[in-house]
Amino acid sequence: MWIQVRTMDGKETHRVDSLSKLTKVDELRLKIMELFKVEPERQRLFYRGKQMEDGHTIFDYSVGLNDIVQLLVRQGMPPADAVKSKDKEAELSDSDSGCGSTQSESDKNSTHGEVEGQTAGTSTQTNTSELVYPGFGFFKINELVDARDLNMGAWFEAQIVEVTKTPKEEGADNKPDDEEEILYHVKYEDYPENGVIQLLAKDVRPRARTVFEWDQLEPGMTVMVNYNPDDPKERGFWYDAKIQRKRETRTIREVYAQILLGDAGDSLNDCRIMFVTEIYKIEEPGSSSDAPLFVCDLHPLGSSGPECKHCKDDLKKNCRWCNCHICGIKQDPDKQLLCDECDMAYHTYCLNPPLTSIPEDEDWYCPGCRNDSSEVVLAGEKLKESKKKAKMASASSSSQRDWGKGMACVGRTKQCTIVPSNHYGPIPGVPVGSLWKFRVQVSESGVHRPHVAGIHGRSNDGAYSLVLAGGYEDDVDDGNEFTYTGSGGRDLSGNKRTAEQSCDQTLTHMNRALALNCNVSVNDKHGAEAKNWKEGKPVRVVRNCKGRKHSKYCPEEGNRYDGIYKVVKYWPDKGKSGFLVWRYLLKRDDDEPAPWTRDGKEKIKKLGLTMQYPAGYQKEKENKNEAKRKRKSQGSGMFFGLLAWFIIIILFLFLSGYFACFIFANTMYRSEPMLILTRNFNLLLVLIKFLNKVEEVFLCICCQEVVFQPITTECQHNVCRECLQRSFRAEVYTCPACRHDLGKNYPMSVNKPLQDILTQLFPGYSNGR
Repeated sequence: MWIQVRTMDGKETHRVDSLSKLTKVDELRLKIMELFKVEPERQRLFYRGKQMEDGHTIFDYSVGLNDIVQLLVRQGMPPADAVKSKDKEAELSDSDSGCGSTQSESDKNSTHGEVEGQTAGTSTQTNTSELVYPGFGFFKINELVDARDLNMGAWFEAQIVEVTKTPKEEGADNKPDDEEEILYHVKYEDYPENGVIQLLAKDVRPRARTVFEWDQLEPGMTVMVNYNPDDPKERGFWYDAKIQRKRETRTIREVYAQILLGDAGDSLNDCRIMFVTEIYKIEEPGSSSDAPLFVCDLHPLGSSGPECKHCKDDLKKNCRWCNCHICGIKQDPDKQLLCDECDMAYHTYCLNPPLTSIPEDEDWYCPGCRNDSSEVVLAGEKLKESKKKAKMASASSSSQRDWGKGMACVGRTKQCTIVPSNHYGPIPGVPVGSLWKFRVQVSESGVHRPHVAGIHGRSNDGAYSLVLAGGYEDDVDDGNEFTYTGSGGRDLSGNKRTAEQSCDQTLTHMNRALALNCNVSVNDKHGAEAKNWKEGKPVRVVRNCKGRKHSKYCPEEGNRYDGIYKVVKYWPDKGKSGFLVWRYLLKRDDDEPAPWTRDGKEKIKKLGLTMQYPAGYQKEKENKNEAKRKRKSQGSGMFFGLLAWFIIIILFLFLSGYFACFIFANTMYRSEPMLILTRNFNLLLVLIKFLNKVEEVFLCICCQEVVFQPITTECQHNVCRECLQRSFRAEVYTCPACRHDLGKNYPMSVNKPLQDILTQLFPGYSNGR
């Protein structure tokens, strides 16, 4: 995870990466010293009004992802010589004033007047915001403009602070001025912590002021729209967009456009624009000379819609989000208290017990956010151990990483920030042949971000990566090219991650995303084939060890990145199960050698690429194997004990007189004992196979052991009650196997018949659990 550290004056902000919930405050100070150049002993760190002390973790202070920690720098003590010199100067000045002044009163007054004049002049010059033309370019200093953010491609309000030109290269003294690039130094109004940013002329333009009417919008026009890539129905940032089509019915008006994300050529296709009444014309520099260049009242970037998204600022509608959180009535704003923790408002007379007046304390907390009095840290006291946090799994974990006790419920503790989530092509720093033990590590590297899904993409943009895990019987893998079956059409109820086809697949969602990578128009009925398949969008391919049963090119363990592939064609076909599936033919188009070739193996050996395990995983694995060996030794002891009794009984019968007479009478006496032993051993082998199958079916997805005190969920998955409780304590209220929402108040009723059967089949397996 990462956090932001900001100085008290707000002039300097840095992001601190590579943190976890168990990071000590002492370790945080060392990271801050590298960024702010401030020694740890001079740092005072504050988070939500609490001073952070050494010896505690950031989990103790509830510091979350991307939260802001304030830094107050202690002033260093001046040297002793400097203090003595100042004292001597003060004594000399006192003696001079007593003996007589060397400067006349008029000189003092004149000097004092000059200082006042200079101060006044400086303050006036600082506070004024007059437009100053630098002598070149279209914009003036202090002018308000729209400036592009180079990372995300969106436009924000900004003010020009300075205008300069790029310095001439050596030997280019005769270069004309019009060929020199102009640099605009801008400061974003809503993000002052970013400081002054240098932008080229193409990334700065006049503020948009003209709203297009519905009849003026035509396909092919480039306009400015408001769009949220993560949640298209909510208000987001302002992007340039190219209108693809518009649709009008009796009740609705829809506009679909291609969102342009910057000069790199990235775009989002077929995006529906929700705010069709706020589509603005892109102003060209110098095109509107009559319009004011300094202030624009109708500027789109400032209109963020209603303040409350729940009631839309309707005065007649009660709302518990923008008014009293108890009654929701919009009245008596002077009798409302604002909680300093959750920012919710409460009427004084709605509280239990009600308050007769506004409290005099600066900080006030609502009943839901108010802490226990025993947990309150008074002045001069150290941070106390919270009763609530002491019961959480992350507080007692011995691991340096928040893995929990199982691998299925774990979340990403770090995220790939080198490239955006919609990045096509290789990830910088991740060579072909890289190996990871778990899918969550592949997600953290940015190669394939979903934890479970086989395809990562967007239905209106394309697919960025996919995983070959052998989930479909129709997959054919030949190494440099393979046939891939789309997603869907399977029933995953029960303890199953894969299953046979049970219904037809459709070219929607991720199937459509993968089809968009093919260099041909989408055809959702018959499919299509690209004539020049190398011009299609690249797809990162990861092979999983589960596909080893269908393909010899999959790794024997974990997950392996195999490079860039491209979609040649896709078509609907009837699979072996009899249902319709969408199939894709992908071919390898990567300059790096494949991992299974001789060159690829040599490169992997040269780079030293080995299996990457999570931090602390191997130690946890050794502990589990040790416990498993103990249980197996107990079970094997029981098995060999029964076998010994069986052999003793056979020998006793063999040596008894009755059995001796029987052997003497039977000429085939040598075969009878062997037949008895063979039949009993076959029965034991069948019993062992049955127990192994039961252990495989009723395996807990979290702890990878036979379920103990099993909870059978609504989606027909079985999980240990302790594992499910640990997941709920981490505020994850979904099924660990299929992510089905169980709800916060899900009753954890133990399946007692199943527990009794498992106890009979595996006696003593619950010891130590």
